[in-house]
Amino acid sequence: MSDSLFSKPLEIHETNIPGLVWLDLTVNGDNRGWFQEKWQRAKMVEKGLPDFGPIQNNMSFNDKAGVTRGIHTEPWDKYISVGTGRIFGAWVDLREGESFGQVFTLEVDPSKAVFVPRGVGNAFQVLEDQTLYSYLVNEHWSPDGDYAFLNLADVASDIKWPIPLKDAILSDKDKVHPELKDITPIKARKILVTGANGQLGKALQLEFPDAEFVDRSTFDISDTSTWGDRNWRQYSTIINAAAYTKVDIAETPEGKVDAWKANATAVKDLALLANENNLTLVHVSSDYVFDGTQEAHTEDELFSPLGVYGQSKSAGDIAAATVPKHYIIRTSWVVGDGNNFVRTMEKLAKEGVNPAVVNDQFGRPSFTEDIAKGIKYLLDSSAEFGTYNLSNDGPVVSWRDLAESVFETTKNNPERVGVQTTADFIAKKLEGNNPVSPRPLQSTLDLAKIKAAGFAPRRWDTALTEYLQQQQSE
Repeated sequence: MSDSLFSKPLEIHETNIPGLVWLDLTVNGDNRGWFQEKWQRAKMVEKGLPDFGPIQNNMSFNDKAGVTRGIHTEPWDKYISVGTGRIFGAWVDLREGESFGQVFTLEVDPSKAVFVPRGVGNAFQVLEDQTLYSYLVNEHWSPDGDYAFLNLADVASDIKWPIPLKDAILSDKDKVHPELKDITPIKARKILVTGANGQLGKALQLEFPDAEFVDRSTFDISDTSTWGDRNWRQYSTIINAAAYTKVDIAETPEGKVDAWKANATAVKDLALLANENNLTLVHVSSDYVFDGTQEAHTEDELFSPLGVYGQSKSAGDIAAATVPKHYIIRTSWVVGDGNNFVRTMEKLAKEGVNPAVVNDQFGRPSFTEDIAKGIKYLLDSSAEFGTYNLSNDGPVVSWRDLAESVFETTKNNPERVGVQTTADFIAKKLEGNNPVSPRPLQSTLDLAKIKAAGFAPRRWDTALTEYLQQQQSE
């Protein structure tokens, strides 16, 4: 190895193929030879390499210069390096999208490495006798994976092989693979969304049209036997929009069992699945994990739930946070396509009913359209993993203030909305022998963190006007 290659700092370089990067590796040598960290997870992830979770190391020994192994893509990521010798590497993007067909080439010796994302075709030509080629992968071979093979000569105008292919040593298979125009592009890893028929699930369908959506009838998060025999390594993300949300019924013995199964135990099982398969887990949380004594809840506030529902959601948050790649999305006062407070007030306004609404609980609505867009933004931007508050922005209001806004927007008299306290509401429920959960009086979520990440939710009053207009047009 040339003396100029020793003691170089570790550096990562981007290429014209999205996600394909090459690394300058640190090499330390003396009169005995050299030492090198080929793969060092902490240092390389800190520099920006994906934490791709390799599970197998393969080596290819190539006896003669001119050996050319070509252009294959498999359903896993690769980390390419050379133990001894030199190669000319060539990569072709075979993924579905604008970068399909892009080519990158690089000469690789022991001082370099290349990270090859799933769906990018990988080929190399040996430049020195007795070259040892190594690659880490994050999946075992499976017959049901997505594979693609490209003819080496088809991209000859873009790949300038140092040794002409007519003089190279090729396998018979590599000589007859299809041309680029005949390749079916590799689709991205799948996203699984639970709770497809819920308010948030319906909004997520608009933001993630290519995702796989499941509901309780096809994928009960509380029953792992319904999860099916999926190849989870072909998924990238689980968005858990399923939950038990019957806040008052959760205070009954039967409701308590159901709440803990769906909101805690099921999330634990999803977290284990995500950890085993290096998946990103997006989990939707609630303001009910707090007791409502703080004016605005930040993401790092300690849990202080008042009732069973909040306790079960707190446990679910703890489970979700065990996944290295997780987003916990904390919401409040959810409004979407389904039964919710705003729709109830709209109906009462049209019917001329004068409701009594609590005026001592404060917060801001979370419209599902904005929650879904925020989740998509975090995933697309590769924002820092962790917990994010995500409600709509705007002034803090009481439930009664929100009800008045619904009446006013629907051109009804907002003064028809009566007043009651939370204590009155609970007393009336108990008088009728109905189960009731304590409510946090303050549900306002601090939005500074998600705004700093680059996502700005709409004001809730703007979202409310658009929501009600849409309801009227349907």
